[in-house]
Amino acid sequence: MIIGLLSDTHGFLDPAIIEHFKNVDEIWHAGDIGDPSVCEELKKLKPLRAVYGNIDGPPLNHAFPEDMRITVEGFDVWMTHIGGSPPNYNPRVKKMLSISTPDIFICGHSHILQIKKDAKQNNMLYLNPGAAGNHGFHLMKTIVRFELVNKEIKKMEVIELGKRGAIS
Repeated sequence: MIIGLLSDTHGFLDPAIIEHFKNVDEIWHAGDIGDPSVCEELKKLKPLRAVYGNIDGPPLNHAFPEDMRITVEGFDVWMTHIGGSPPNYNPRVKKMLSISTPDIFICGHSHILQIKKDAKQNNMLYLNPGAAGNHGFHLMKTIVRFELVNKEIKKMEVIELGKRGAIS
């Protein structure tokens, strides 16, 4: 299964995302969607799984959960918006990780792209796709594309969409 992962669009959907995600099987949005129109456009392209973020009020926080826990290609995946990063997870996430650690933990919020194996504490893959929108302090808009195949992660790609404020 090919996954297109993004976060922190803040109401802006760069047209290049459509091109980069045209061959994925699913799109995952790790919160701070910003406007329902972003979801509508993504859903026209591929099935969408999303969580709401701290800027997402109604109707987004009614349409999507705060946490999404799914099994895909043998992987236990947990996606939430505010998670912190290894080893400094936020208290809510840290508590939940101590109870049940997923294979892949995805979050957004920081606008900082980070892909890291957290083998020291939790033996899981940590994914934060950075920010795909124009709002925030990040310099470069980023998204991630990867494959999940029979409990293997393949072809992990970081895609730069251009500088914040620019349209690709």
